[in-house]
Amino acid sequence: MRKRKYTYRKSTNCLLVGVLVGLLFVVSCRKTGYPKPYGYFRVDLPKNTYVRMDTLLPYSFDMSSHARIAFKYEPQEKYWIDIVYPTLNAAIHCSYKEVKGKLYDLSEDAHRSVYKHLVRADDIQERFFSNPEQDVYGIYYDLQGDVASVAQFTLTDSIRHFFRGAVYFNHVPNKDSIAPMADFIKKDVIRLMESFSWK
Repeated sequence: MRKRKYTYRKSTNCLLVGVLVGLLFVVSCRKTGYPKPYGYFRVDLPKNTYVRMDTLLPYSFDMSSHARIAFKYEPQEKYWIDIVYPTLNAAIHCSYKEVKGKLYDLSEDAHRSVYKHLVRADDIQERFFSNPEQDVYGIYYDLQGDVASVAQFTLTDSIRHFFRGAVYFNHVPNKDSIAPMADFIKKDVIRLMESFSWK
């Protein structure tokens, strides 16, 4: 009789363990998993601060203290520069031309360059800019979508000077991944335009 009690307890314990394992298996299989959405690295951006860019160039403006100037050494285009953002992997490519009676051609060339991005752009917004005190007039183009250039602008005095800039990131464009950095640089472009002056 003792053997039977012992066998009975042993088989009851095995049965209980089996039922628990089966229950856990059934409960664990009911929950369906969902894939996590694709994410991007968080970029901690510094505060926008500015310094005056005042060199031997025929123009001057405020630029981000987080950027540096890279001069282009081309004999025909000696006043062309890049405003480089090393930590953001981006740059504002700037060109300068003397008008020499070709203001319409220069403006149309800049306009065509912006609207080449219309194939990929969700929207292109134009904002006119005027600073009569410094004799600076221009257009700011805000490009939305997966475009190669997120912002472009032109500045001129209509007689002698024509300055043009375009913001480019050095990687495949993806509006979601570069949105915070693009907004950061767009603020710098606006500051550049507002503080721009001819020499």
